Amino acid sequence: MVVSGAIVLLGPVGCSDFLVEKAPSNLTPDNFYTIPDHAEAALAAVYDNLRFFGNGAGIFSSNWQLLEAVTGTSTTETAQNSDLNNLYGLVYDGNTAHVVNYWNGLYRVIAQANQTIDKVPGITPMDAAQKTKILGEARFLRATAYFTAVRLWGDIPLVTKPQTINSEDFQPKRSSQEDVYKLIIEDLTAAEAAGLAWMDVSGRVNLAAVKSQLARVYLTMAGQPLNKGAAYYKLAADKSLEVITYANANPSTINLFSTYEDVHKESTKNRLEHIYMLQYNTLVASNPMDNMYPNFKPVTYNGPGGTGSTVPTPAFYKSYEAGDLRAKDQVGYFYTTYYTNGTGAQFDLNAPYIFKHFNRTANGTPGATATRNNNLNVPQIRYAEVLLMYAEAQNEVGGPTQAAYDSFKRIRDRAQLTTPALGTYTQASFREAVWRERWHELCYEQITWFDMVRLRKVYNETTNGFDNFVGHVNQSSKQALQEKHLLFPIGRQEMLNNPNLRPQNPGYPGV
Repeated sequence: MVVSGAIVLLGPVGCSDFLVEKAPSNLTPDNFYTIPDHAEAALAAVYDNLRFFGNGAGIFSSNWQLLEAVTGTSTTETAQNSDLNNLYGLVYDGNTAHVVNYWNGLYRVIAQANQTIDKVPGITPMDAAQKTKILGEARFLRATAYFTAVRLWGDIPLVTKPQTINSEDFQPKRSSQEDVYKLIIEDLTAAEAAGLAWMDVSGRVNLAAVKSQLARVYLTMAGQPLNKGAAYYKLAADKSLEVITYANANPSTINLFSTYEDVHKESTKNRLEHIYMLQYNTLVASNPMDNMYPNFKPVTYNGPGGTGSTVPTPAFYKSYEAGDLRAKDQVGYFYTTYYTNGTGAQFDLNAPYIFKHFNRTANGTPGATATRNNNLNVPQIRYAEVLLMYAEAQNEVGGPTQAAYDSFKRIRDRAQLTTPALGTYTQASFREAVWRERWHELCYEQITWFDMVRLRKVYNETTNGFDNFVGHVNQSSKQALQEKHLLFPIGRQEMLNNPNLRPQNPGYPGV
């Protein structure tokens, strides 16, 4: 820039020449993608956009609560956010902030991924392996965004190229779920062949994450609404088994953590059980799960505070089996006591709260001063889920095999629960046993809602069985789920901006 400026000052140029001079620092999609560093920067922008998940959605609320409030496993102590209240009460619509923010956030991820996938191939010179890896990561991230979107809204716009106001499909129509899933599988298959390492402690996409996500996709396609059945259960079983086989041969690389405490430790991020996580660091953005802390109770260095806008329902907490470590105070995924201001005297909270995302390092614990920096990542795929996916899918293929039973039992062994012998299970009873473990193991990780939709079943905390989705009463609100709740509404403003998105999903007000 200094040399260019000297030319302008010393050369015999007129005013008009100066005004049309092209600023060398102005980067556009047409002149940016020229060197390998640009490819890395483009990919970093995709990762950065993933953090819409934790952005605010009004007072005492974050976007991620879209996938928790509706499950019935949590409630709120504040009730000060009308949009969040509407989610808990199952009366949300196309104006609900969380719904709007999720749509916008996912399509920003897709847009940035499209730029990367479209522009990086033209960068030369560039190491071929580096280019393939970057494209594989971008395609995994695009597939993951589409996988979330298609499960939330059903038929959705399928945009695969960078868009401008002059693009022919600037106002795209909705594509069928079949077409969306076709792209998801194509993207994940390309990512699988991109030369990624099995695990990556830096937090970038890895091969285990790709294979695990493929297993998730196949498991979802086997169920509702596509209902592809046995062939896709087999695909899900086989793909999850690839991860399990690698883990068995490399237990120091992929494995279950020995304790539940390790699930929410800063030192275990991107390691062992944490196959894929959203990356958070206070230098850029701090962990966004603080809405799970108790309301006005001094469990952190700040003293009384927090929001308590996502807390477990008593019914769900009590549904754990007697002796289950996951329900034991400060040992598993809940806590009923803590230490005054993080490090002081222990006191009773008088209710269970979610411990799964609680950061002792940041908030304080006896003998350790709080760092006040919540650098925890947010789990997206844990090895525990891979084991349960395999158990469920393999059972659907041919009943409860020894291998399916062993994967299921590993989850229960860590919880120090006694598991009935393999021979005592039928295919039907094993199916529900695995579903129960999914509810109890994977709770509060934005997974349960998607299980409810693909299974068309919901765990009943009182009977310990499963209700049909339609008609199940959420214990958080005492409201029954309806057919319309299988999909979320499209944002009202989005439909005003793009009439091609109409009609609204069934059961919700239009525009």
